[in-house]
Amino acid sequence: MSVKNHQILVVEDDEITIHILNFLLSRENFEIRLAKDGNQALEVINHQPPTSAILLDVILPYMSGLDLIPRIRQNSQWRNVPIIVLTTDTTEQHVIQALDAGADDYVLKPFRTGELMARLRRLLRSQSAIAAE
Repeated sequence: MSVKNHQILVVEDDEITIHILNFLLSRENFEIRLAKDGNQALEVINHQPPTSAILLDVILPYMSGLDLIPRIRQNSQWRNVPIIVLTTDTTEQHVIQALDAGADDYVLKPFRTGELMARLRRLLRSQSAIAAE
């Protein structure tokens, strides 16, 4: 699958995770848009065109990822963008809350890099199939 020209919004405040995601996504020719906190993410969502997917941390400064998901889904341009939640939070309540709010997948940190990229490619394939209909 060609991933050229796919942009991914990475909403993450941990510098090590940002570095890892930047490396992984760049290696597969994804373009990266970065927001380091909930407010920056909201600015991107409200004022920029949608990306192909979102990698979203739960524990963020100013606004949690769990609070961001419904805001993303309420935005007409962003509502169908796939969201993968990346977090250290293993609480079943948060997993359920994220999925019920509209997240498409939930991946625990530390994540296996190959698995994360496969999950992202799967969501992008699904989006491409929907767009082709």
